[in-house]
Amino acid sequence: MSEKQGFGFGLGKIKELQAAFQKAQQIQAGAQELQKELEQMRIVGESSDGLVKVYMSGNQEPINVEISPDAVAKGNEALSALVTEAMKNAYTKSTETMRAKMEDLTSGLELPGM
Repeated sequence: MSEKQGFGFGLGKIKELQAAFQKAQQIQAGAQELQKELEQMRIVGESSDGLVKVYMSGNQEPINVEISPDAVAKGNEALSALVTEAMKNAYTKSTETMRAKMEDLTSGLELPGM
């Protein structure tokens, strides 16, 4: 009769599994801290002429919009375009900030697919 092998989990596999769980716990703790940090951030996006500014948190929550009287004087269509431009700028900056912070969080953890 052949010798029974069990479930195929050797000691090495258990250690790998424990290490993976520890990495997951590190990421979870870091992600909670990162979420708090992102909520407190104020990121400014501006129209190219600086007449409109949009403030967002690090997790893309709109906070405030500043519109100069000169932007209002340009008329509705131009004002709309300036606000849209500033919003896109703020969104891009906040997304880049979030991505960089996540890379910092996961660097050195050797996670597959990241």
